[in-house]
Amino acid sequence: MNPTLRYKEGYEYQVYEDYAIQTNIKPEAFILTGFIRLDTDGVLYVKAGYAWDGPSGPAIDTRNFMIGSLVHDALYQLMQEGHLDPAVYRKSADRELVRLTKNDGMSSFRRAWVYQGVRLGGGPAAQPDKGAILTAP
Repeated sequence: MNPTLRYKEGYEYQVYEDYAIQTNIKPEAFILTGFIRLDTDGVLYVKAGYAWDGPSGPAIDTRNFMIGSLVHDALYQLMQEGHLDPAVYRKSADRELVRLTKNDGMSSFRRAWVYQGVRLGGGPAAQPDKGAILTAP
């Protein structure tokens, strides 16, 4: 047993049941992590228990933003972990966010702001994770 808890900050939502969605991101090889699976045909699977922070930055957490933010965060996590090359997949992941929020009824004006936000500020989030591991006590 380990008396020290190791954890990271930054999560607000958690997937309640397994979720699958068709994306336009089609890697050359099947990707499988603890909570995320991405098939070569673009189907993304997110396991129950996966945690993400929802819409980032000054964005408002609305229902028409949740699926897009989940998929976007999962794809960025695959980039952070080295499964997807950000130089190849980041722009496509950002476009997926816009496509999914459009499907969920987000206005074109807001989608344009969302896209500009991730294009301007999302680069560091797609790079290898350098977040601090915290401990308690």
